Amino acid sequence: MQLPKTRAELASFIDHTLLSPSATYADVDKLCHEAKSYGFHAVCVNPVNVKRCKDQLRGSEVKIVSVIGFPFGANKTEIKVAEAKAAIEDGADELDMVMNVGAFKSGDLETVRSDISAVASVAKASHALLKVILETGYLSDDEKVIACELAVGAGADFVKTSTGYGPGGANAHDVKLMKEAVGGRAQVKAAGGIHTAAQALELIAAGASRIGASHSVEILETFSAVSGSGPA
Repeated sequence: MQLPKTRAELASFIDHTLLSPSATYADVDKLCHEAKSYGFHAVCVNPVNVKRCKDQLRGSEVKIVSVIGFPFGANKTEIKVAEAKAAIEDGADELDMVMNVGAFKSGDLETVRSDISAVASVAKASHALLKVILETGYLSDDEKVIACELAVGAGADFVKTSTGYGPGGANAHDVKLMKEAVGGRAQVKAAGGIHTAAQALELIAAGASRIGASHSVEILETFSAVSGSGPA
């Protein structure tokens, strides 16, 4: 993965994220304004805010990501499917779905596979990307590899580290492990606890092609200090 050399290049890796349950309409509008101003790849929001983002971002190139089964992955499959359909109808271009971690830890891999596959079918029917959040803080390295294989086999376009609500967050070890597991079949999104450009660049170097962060502006503001480049 070639590292970004400018702030604009780094911004193109970032899903500018606002998933707080107390986020106001003004907060969502600010998120969209920042995404357009800085050139972030996407905004990532709760399903209830997708339609508002669609209106705010009309005419821009910024994508809209909606989370599905967030933050625990513990909804029934039919609920995740309905949530995915509604998010796409409201304007979502990408879906970040939380894996059923409890079923996975129980060894019930068929339930996990069918859960992902059902949402993947909805995504693919509308040409939306599907990212599956593994919540790596709950998993051993062997489990992370198995979860990656399972997610990609079920139709995921990306595997993603964390929700930001579970233990731990994104780290270079997990990203490298996940990228090696999926190879060229899928991409890796790193999310959870990313606050600085140094962290983002380390994760991109490890194999992440997307960064999920609520501190996106802070990441860009610290970029020149890390890279030695100007503010371009």
